[in-house]
Amino acid sequence: MSVNKPKHPILQVTDLSTRYGKVNAVVGANIAVTRGSIVTVIGGNGAGKSTLLNSIMGSLPSTGSCSGSVQYLGSEIGAWQVERRVSDGISLVPERRELFGSMSVEDNLLLGGFRLYRAGKHGWRETINEVYDLFPRLRERKSQQAGTLSGGERQMLAVGRALMAQPQLLMLDEPSLGLAPRIVREIFQIISRLRSTGVAILLVEQNARAALQVADYGYVLETGEVVLEGKAKELAGNPRVIESYLGLGTGNKEKD
Repeated sequence: MSVNKPKHPILQVTDLSTRYGKVNAVVGANIAVTRGSIVTVIGGNGAGKSTLLNSIMGSLPSTGSCSGSVQYLGSEIGAWQVERRVSDGISLVPERRELFGSMSVEDNLLLGGFRLYRAGKHGWRETINEVYDLFPRLRERKSQQAGTLSGGERQMLAVGRALMAQPQLLMLDEPSLGLAPRIVREIFQIISRLRSTGVAILLVEQNARAALQVADYGYVLETGEVVLEGKAKELAGNPRVIESYLGLGTGNKEKD
């Protein structure tokens, strides 16, 4: 497979390894993400995908430790606290979504922009209209409690809340998890549209088929190691990827 790595990355991960005690969760990972691109990391359960994102975000539990380099906009950020990474434009939508269920949809979104409000950024609140344009259903339900939304709507809200911070790098952890196939298609169509905003997206997914359809470039992670990488279309045609992943990953059939 020919490998054309993205140039001028907004995120450059070099030889990143993460351990939980004596357990190696990520081993020597090298990943790059450029502005306006969608890069996906695919792999099965336990491959180390979420650990990779948490390592980049600096949000590992106390039992975790990292080595290697994480550069963001050309700066080494390995020693930065999570708060600084967020304030400098990195947003993570975690697998659990972590919404405030008793608060309204709109209040959840406004909380996403609190950093900009605190920094005194003019016009930060207007970002909510862009989010509503991406997710018309959220506009319809803006006064509804987040805890009463469907699974797909909660995922939309989680992504919308992250976008309220006007990130330069948006990381998504398993956005299709637990969603019906119809909703998965809708979520990935929205992710594809985000490319036009210029935000860089690092998408971690078990649903390899959907992820490779929307991504520009991809990595395959197995037991913590990157075993394949390349343009998404090339990976989608790779026999190893087809055999291991593309016969699966059609999404859970949880009613949405």
